[in-house]
Amino acid sequence: MNSTTPINGETLPDMLPLFPLPGALLLPHGRVPLNIFEPRYLNMFSDALGHGRIMGMIQPSANVEHPVPEDTPLYSIGCAGRITSFSEKEDGHFAVTLMGICRFRVAAELAPRAGYRRVSADYMPFREDLEDDEGEVTDRKQFMELVERYFRFKGIEADWNSVRDAHDAALVTSLAMLCPFEIGEKQALLEASGTANRGDVLATLMEIAVGVSGSSDHTARH
Repeated sequence: MNSTTPINGETLPDMLPLFPLPGALLLPHGRVPLNIFEPRYLNMFSDALGHGRIMGMIQPSANVEHPVPEDTPLYSIGCAGRITSFSEKEDGHFAVTLMGICRFRVAAELAPRAGYRRVSADYMPFREDLEDDEGEVTDRKQFMELVERYFRFKGIEADWNSVRDAHDAALVTSLAMLCPFEIGEKQALLEASGTANRGDVLATLMEIAVGVSGSSDHTARH
């Protein structure tokens, strides 16, 4: 039986099943849709349903594509999420929605089970993830101008009324998860703590993408 760790009112499993996925970012309080179809991850999904519906998202630290080879090195920090909804398709695949709960550090990798990877997870360095984030971006007006330039540059369409009305924490989380950054850039966003720091990293990445000079007040801090 898997032991659990109570943190700030949330009970998290010490043994965490992993879903390594390059370029896919899950952040605390964010939601990500997943399509699960490989036998090893169907096994993982089934086991997670029986153990609190919690699984870990993590990125490979090597440049690989999905499906991730079994021996691929992984980053040391990922994010645990809870399965909030799922539906089975006619082909046996599962459409899953995962809500981010708390980041974790890999304390040790354990023996695989039914083909999927597992780790001993340490959540304590990130226990603030379980609290409401009331932080703000450094300069909301400047940040929004940069977001609009970045979206135009990337050809991304948006409901700008919803974007402008979003609270800073929700806005930064959504943008960090949805914008098409590289794996290492996604990892930098994951490892940045709090809306202010993550917003600074996000702004820096968007500035680099659109070729803005280094004259902005935003700086990456992670």
